This record gives sequence, structure tokens and C-alpha cells, in this order.
Amino acid sequence: MPATTETLTAERILAATEEVLRRHGPAKATVVDVARALGVSHGSVYRHFRTKAALREAVTKRWLDRTTEVLAAVAADTGLDPEARVREWFATLFAAKRRKAGLDPELFATYTVLVGESGEVVNDHICDLTGQLTDIVRAGVASGAFTVDDPETTARALFQATGRFHDPGYAKEWELPGVQGEFEAVVDLVVKGLRG
Repeated sequence: MPATTETLTAERILAATEEVLRRHGPAKATVVDVARALGVSHGSVYRHFRTKAALREAVTKRWLDRTTEVLAAVAADTGLDPEARVREWFATLFAAKRRKAGLDPELFATYTVLVGESGEVVNDHICDLTGQLTDIVRAGVASGAFTVDDPETTARALFQATGRFHDPGYAKEWELPGVQGEFEAVVDLVVKGLRG
């Protein structure tokens, strides 16, 4: 095994794991494959991630966090009024999901499998996203733009109502003719509901 001069970090392991998953898929990718790609022993990988499941969960979280971070910037953009932020937040989410599914369908399929294995990571991700939406809705209530009683419940309802445009189970529909118009119609409907 070739010696590596770079320090072995969790981030390097996760990047290598993503490449191994892309090449081999979730059924065939092993910790030994990851170690080989890094030029280290599999024991070195296990020092950072105690089990294969922990490694797969961490790489799934890393993948989901990329979307969370992009959306956090939209949620925090106080230069937009709350209605525009809701629209932009959902447009950014839909675009990110479509991009992931369209640019690298093999890796997207792999992550769909991994997401199914990582219930807690997915729940945390959804909580992060609905937390961002809650902040936007709360700002809309404070400004008088929205008239809802419970911003947190409303945010969860918004997320669920738009599931067709961000749940990976619908990925095949995201490139159908007319889907962008359908997305915009749903967002228009939920924004009207926020106004009361």
C-alpha cells in the first residue's frame, strides 16, 4: 500500500468514500476500498469511523449538509421580504435536488439508498430545513406579511406540501415537461395560504 504524506482526516476519508461509492455503488463499496483509495490501512479508517455504518452515515450527512448550507444563506437573507424568501428558499431547494439527480444520477441513486439507511441523519436534516422555514415564517408574521398562529407547524406543513419537488422518491418526475410550472403553482398556493 503506498504511503501517504497527507494527514488522514475525517474530511479526506469522506471525500474518498464518496468517490468509492460513485465507482462501486452502495452494495459493493467497502471500507477496504476506501482505505486503498487513500493509501492507508483499513484500520486507519476505522480510527476515524468505528464502523462501516458510521462511515456511511457520515458521508450521507455530508451530502445532505451541502443542501442545508445553501438554503441557510437564503433563509438568512433579510434583504428579501419574507414572501420572496419563501419562494427563493423552495426554488433553491428544488434546483439543488434536480441538479444532484441530473448531474450525477449514479451517485444520486447511491445516496438515495444511503438516506434510506440513515433515519436519524435524515430526520436531523429535515429538522434543520424546517427550522430554516420556521425562521422565515416567523419573520413574516413579525412583519405582518403572514397571518399564521404557529410558525413551526406551518413550516412543517409547507415542507410536506412541497414534497414532490424535493423528496428523492419523486426524482424521475423532476425532468418531466411542465414540472417547473407545477412547482411554481404549488409555491404560489402555499404563499397565498401564508397571507391568510
